[in-house]
Amino acid sequence: MGLLERLNEDMKQAMKNKEKEKLSVIRMLKASLQNEAIKLKKENLTEEEELTILSREVKQRKDSLQEFKDAGREDLVEKIQTELTFVNIYMPKQLTDEELTSIVEETIREVNATSKADIGKVMSAIMPKVKGKADGSAVNKKVQQQLS
Repeated sequence: MGLLERLNEDMKQAMKNKEKEKLSVIRMLKASLQNEAIKLKKENLTEEEELTILSREVKQRKDSLQEFKDAGREDLVEKIQTELTFVNIYMPKQLTDEELTSIVEETIREVNATSKADIGKVMSAIMPKVKGKADGSAVNKKVQQQLS
């Protein structure tokens, strides 16, 4: 089942169960997917494109969460955390720290990186492998640790 079909099924269920927050997040995700399809002039998005959109939505919420925490807006922090929980349901299983370290080490060997000057080369090779499964800043930290 594709992401859009899954969202439609979950939306129906959320309506039946009167889950307002979940319904709101599902509608927002559907709108993001549909807007991207319109922008790309496509009927259906590929799995990779859907994953890109989900990753973007997660990143936006994480950024907002940090800003609201810094501003002391606990009411908005709770709302964003709830949204993040619902968006994460549709994300692929996240890599463990050990799995990420293993992929980073393997990629460093593949591109023959030896110093911090090679971080860009490593990051461009590794990001397609971990797309949607690991946060970009966490990957960057791992790469920097390995190359220092």
